[in-house]
Parts: sequence; structure tokens; C-alpha cells
Amino acid sequence: MSINATLFVQAIVFLLLVLFTMKFVWPPIAKALDERAQKIAAGLAAAEKAKAELASANQRVEQELVQSRNETTSRLADAERRAQQIIEEAKGRATVEANKIVADAHAEAEQQSVRAREALREQVAALAVKGAEQILRKEVNAGVHADLLQRLKTEL
Repeated sequence: MSINATLFVQAIVFLLLVLFTMKFVWPPIAKALDERAQKIAAGLAAAEKAKAELASANQRVEQELVQSRNETTSRLADAERRAQQIIEEAKGRATVEANKIVADAHAEAEQQSVRAREALREQVAALAVKGAEQILRKEVNAGVHADLLQRLKTEL
């Protein structure tokens, strides 16, 4: 055999090997590579989706935290306003009660003062009558001289 024939036979065997490989070996390898590429693409897509969901969840959590903080701040402010309102109402009631007590005390003191003056007038009138009796050396009749005694009380 000559080198040309050997080369020709080797080319045909190589061509048959290439055809065999393309027909029987290459499709399962290409299929496995395609499946692997699809799995990788699906994994990457799932990772991107999970990353997007995580970002969305973090954003919702942050919004909830902000809303919760605002709500808590609002409730605290309302509670403080209500406490101040209650304190002011209590102060108002206490002031009214204190004014009432002071007014009652003033009225009571005025009444006691009037009673004391009246009692003092009675005593002074009695002393005046006794003094007049002793000056005149006779008894003054209260029934007869009631008008005179009443004028004397008024003057005192």
C-alpha cells in the first residue's frame, strides 16, 4: 500500500468516526450541556427572584417599622396630651374647690363676726342699762323701755 492509499483510508475512517460521533455521541453530550445550561439559567433566575423578593420583604419590613414608630410616637403624644389635659382639669377642679372653701371660710368668719358684734352689742346694752340703773338708782323696765333699748343697740 502506498502512502496515498493509507492516507485516503485514514481520511475515510476519520470521516466515519466523525459521522459516528456526530450521530451517536454528540447528541447526548449536547443534550447534557443544554440541560446543564438550563439548570444554571433557572438557578440564576431563582437567585435573582429570591434577591428581588428579599429586597421587597426588607422594604416592607422597613415600611412597617416606620409605620410602627410613627404610630408609637403618635400614641405617646396623645397620651402626653391626655395626661396634661387631666392634670389641667384636676388643677381647675382643685382651684374651684379651693375658692369655694375660701369663700365658705370668709362667709363663716363674717357670720361669726356679725354674731360676735351682736353679742357684744347685747352685752354693752345690758351694761349701759345697769349703769343707767345705778346712776338713776332705780330699775329700768325692759318691756316699757324696749324702744329706747333698741335705739341704744343700734347706736352701739
